[in-house]
Amino acid sequence: MSHIVTTSYNLGMSFTSHIDSHTLQMESSVPGNDSPGAPSPKKLMLASLTGCTGVDIVSILEKMKVSFSDFTITAIADLSASHPQIYNRVKLEYRIKIDEAERPRMERAMKLSEEKYCGVMAMFKAFATIETHLEIVPQ
Repeated sequence: MSHIVTTSYNLGMSFTSHIDSHTLQMESSVPGNDSPGAPSPKKLMLASLTGCTGVDIVSILEKMKVSFSDFTITAIADLSASHPQIYNRVKLEYRIKIDEAERPRMERAMKLSEEKYCGVMAMFKAFATIETHLEIVPQ
C-alpha cells in the first residue's frame, strides 16, 4: 500500500501538504521569524508519533473494556548537535485518568503499541532512543 502526500511551496519557509482530502500547513523558523505561523516539519513528526501510539492505546483499552478519560501524550525530544539535526532521544509522557487498579492493563497497552502496532514508533526507533513514563490520575 502506498501513501501519497503532495507538498506545495507558499512563501518564505511555509508549505502546504495535501493529504487525502486534508491540508496541513507547516513552516520553519528563520532568522527574524522566531514565531512561524504553523508547526515545523520535525514537530509534526512528534505529533505523528503521539497520535499513532494514542490511537493504538485507545483501541486496546476499549477492547479490554477499560474505562478512562483525560488521556494526553506529551513528546519531549532532543535534537542532535550536528547537521542534519535529528531526534536522537524522545521521551513520551502518558497521562491518563484511570483507576489505579487498571495500571497493568494500561502498561500492557503501551507496550503493545511500542513493540507491535505503532508503525511511527518503529520508524523512530531506527534513529532515536524512546523512553516512556506513565502518570495515572485518580478518577
